[in-house]
Amino acid sequence: LEGTNYKIILQNENQIEIAFTRTWTFNSSDAPLNIDKRYVMLRDSSGFYSYAVLERLKEWPAFDIEGGRIVFKLQKNKFQYMAMSDERQRIMPTLKDRLTGKILDYKEAVLLTNPTNPDFKGEVDDKYFYSCDNKDSQVHGWVSTDPPVGFWMITPSNEFRTGGPIKQDLTSHVGPTTLSVFMSRHYAGKDIDLKFESGEYWKKVLGPVFVYLNSNASAKSDPSLLWNDAKQRMHKEVENWPYSFPLSEDFLKSNKRGVVSGQLLLHDWYKNDNVVPGVSAYVGLASPGAVGSWQFESKGYQFWTQTQCNGSFLIENVIPGTYNLFAWVPRTLGEYKHASDITIYPGAVVEARDVVFKTPRKGATIWEIGIPDRSAAEFFIPDPSLEFKIHKYRVEIEKKVRNDEYIATTWQILFDLENVPEGANYTLQLALASANNAELQVRFNDPKSPPEFTTGVIGKDNALARHGIRGLYYFYTIDIAGSRLLVGRNIIFLTQARSGGPFTEVMYDYIRLEGPA
Repeated sequence: LEGTNYKIILQNENQIEIAFTRTWTFNSSDAPLNIDKRYVMLRDSSGFYSYAVLERLKEWPAFDIEGGRIVFKLQKNKFQYMAMSDERQRIMPTLKDRLTGKILDYKEAVLLTNPTNPDFKGEVDDKYFYSCDNKDSQVHGWVSTDPPVGFWMITPSNEFRTGGPIKQDLTSHVGPTTLSVFMSRHYAGKDIDLKFESGEYWKKVLGPVFVYLNSNASAKSDPSLLWNDAKQRMHKEVENWPYSFPLSEDFLKSNKRGVVSGQLLLHDWYKNDNVVPGVSAYVGLASPGAVGSWQFESKGYQFWTQTQCNGSFLIENVIPGTYNLFAWVPRTLGEYKHASDITIYPGAVVEARDVVFKTPRKGATIWEIGIPDRSAAEFFIPDPSLEFKIHKYRVEIEKKVRNDEYIATTWQILFDLENVPEGANYTLQLALASANNAELQVRFNDPKSPPEFTTGVIGKDNALARHGIRGLYYFYTIDIAGSRLLVGRNIIFLTQARSGGPFTEVMYDYIRLEGPA
């Protein structure tokens, strides 16, 4: 997004703020957006802040936005060490290593065949190796050891990012490149695009993010020293959010925001007669919509926190507006939406009442597979050799029969029932952590019968290709007539029925069979 004009908003001994702007007109071929990009430097602060205000007027034409990010390309011969967490930091291959390597199934994945550093030979480089959940993507960047300088991207808030706290996105990667992603299709697909209709007004502030530079002579031999310093600076930036210094009136300071508090309680009648606290639950505010709509929401702001051991939560610095309160609890099936809208105005202190999540259940648990945590981490992933064996858990992908030809695969779940009461109804609870151009069909005891249930074609999150263990979440409650089940051995056939290529897949989160109510 290029600015066509610039203006010095403020210049004194303590702060400089510069605006680069562009006003859209109907004879322009650019995206129909007014753009106001800001850069800010503060006294005694080693780095600079950047934020953008995007606006479209209601009389402007319809259009879509697929993504938005701020990106920096660093000096190739200087920055060779990358860090994004305590466990994920290393000397990296170079861009030249990628250019001389072999492209694999897609252009981002490259086999290093003749790298500058011979230790990297045979390694695969892919920028998606370094993807990260929004909630964890607060600081990452690069270190030069000669001179010893760190370049860090610090994102102090996720309120302006799309898709919620566990949407994954890029961080830093070979280039050397570092970026902060505000919106993208990664691990979500087209469903998360910003789609604007004619007559729709929209404005949003992206950022500020902080580009932090640090130096330490000892980092020449130990780059992690600069990483540790960058982490400390990140915590300081988070504590100072929302910032008091941005001069755009569209960035709201803390005194113009509100607070929401409450206590999330769980009720699963099979496990407990009474309600219990929703411990470590994710609780958030997002634009009004259906249960789970927050994971597709991209136009507005989102505000998330995690509950305490008693289920209490506090969501601070909420921008005025009308929201739904959403929640989910790790190791608990399904997700929650509060019955009432929550309206925030400047200075509001709102207590959400009657926040009771009645978890989805129709009968007692007969068996369960997986952990209900919106992730496929515990499931078996087939080896790339495609030599199929019997495994308890698996991610459902396609089987390659010849070059560029794939067929659907079926997973069988075998279980025994001691009795099936006449007229009884059973329930299969099915949660998926990802889907990509897939259709999951469910059959009981007859693999050739018409499916008892089908998801239809779902998903474009492409999480498998991007080395993810989750994309968008899908949840289904499937009713089973007792007449479809047998006394003794039963088989449930789960078939991924589409065959569009190597990355057509579903990833299971959790499956549970429930007995009669």
